[in-house]
Amino acid sequence: MEYQILNTSTCLLVLLVFIPTGLGICPSSCKCSGNDRNVDCSGRNLTVLPQGLQDNLTYLNLSFNQFVDLDHQLTRFTNLRTLDISNNWLKNVPAHLPKSLWELYATNNNIKVLQKLDTAYQWNLRVLDVSRNMVERAVLINNTLSSLKFLNLSSNKLWTVPTNMPYNIETVDLSNNFLSQILPGTLVRLQHLTSLYLHNNKFSYIPDKAFDQLSQLQEITLYNNPWSCSANQNIPYVLQWVQGTAARVVGAPCADQPWPWASTVPAPGQPTALDSSPMIKGTKAADREPTKVTKTHKQFKAKEVPPLVTQSHPALFPGTERPQEAAATRTILVQDSSAGNASLAPATGSSTTPMTLSITSGMPTNYSKMPQSTTATLRKEEATPSTRVPSRASRWQMGLLCLALLHALALAMD
Repeated sequence: MEYQILNTSTCLLVLLVFIPTGLGICPSSCKCSGNDRNVDCSGRNLTVLPQGLQDNLTYLNLSFNQFVDLDHQLTRFTNLRTLDISNNWLKNVPAHLPKSLWELYATNNNIKVLQKLDTAYQWNLRVLDVSRNMVERAVLINNTLSSLKFLNLSSNKLWTVPTNMPYNIETVDLSNNFLSQILPGTLVRLQHLTSLYLHNNKFSYIPDKAFDQLSQLQEITLYNNPWSCSANQNIPYVLQWVQGTAARVVGAPCADQPWPWASTVPAPGQPTALDSSPMIKGTKAADREPTKVTKTHKQFKAKEVPPLVTQSHPALFPGTERPQEAAATRTILVQDSSAGNASLAPATGSSTTPMTLSITSGMPTNYSKMPQSTTATLRKEEATPSTRVPSRASRWQMGLLCLALLHALALAMD
């Protein structure tokens, strides 16, 4: 009898110890699932963590509450994979988060700075969303976020694209900030980046070679930025890159602006102002005007012409008196040989064969003296007048006539 009572007591003790762990305990203010390891405590006006949360949670939703500080309060959840602390009053990312995290959502809080220790040593973190905060500075350590694939810092107050982003990052959302510059080397090593969102910022230009290393890029957004479409020195890079990239560009810069920039960016595969092809920019330095400073590159389009077509005079642009004063983009349509001159019209999408020509601030004054190799793509050298050469039969007739005249003159003198 005593033996049976002892066995029964032992069984009850085992049940009391293991049943709560196996079945879990769900706080009364939360909703639980998955053996109480997935806990949703959102929208409860909580200011402190509810009692009864298991240490082996894998999902915890604390969004839409009144949390101000969660530092050091989440460290014990060593199996936690997803943490949502969005729509609270947090001033910083909670310190000492568990290293098991895969996804962290902290949108719509009062976070002003993303410190390097906030995400340091988060080896497993794949998604980091700190959008719709007041972040002015984001400091990342690329070698401690080796698994991060998605970074969302949109709708903050960033002025500069964050540096040291993880090399394996695939999607970066920096839209709706105050971004105006990209520091050198910021995007150089992001060779796995497929999506980059830069719309609704303050970019006026993109530095040279900033996007050159984004070999896997599939989509980029650039709309709603104050692009300096008339800036001759800075804007050409991004215009040329947009034309040459295989990525989908949403909101190409200066697309709705009048010429010159909207219609002068060469299509991929055509010679450009940055190419080394022998165009007019290959003219010797001694042949150029010494006082002119190179400002921009322009493109011209010309119809294909027969080899014998010549141009009787240098082309003048509307509103100019001298060729060297030309500083606008125009389409030169070389007529056939019967026309004998060139007609000029604004650049349009007419079906002409594009022939790219890059010039400095105007057409060189010594345009007609340039080497044939640099001007053959636009015009032929002006044909020089020639004298008709008499045939051989004509020369014999003229000789006989001269001899007859000399003979008649000799007879007259005798």
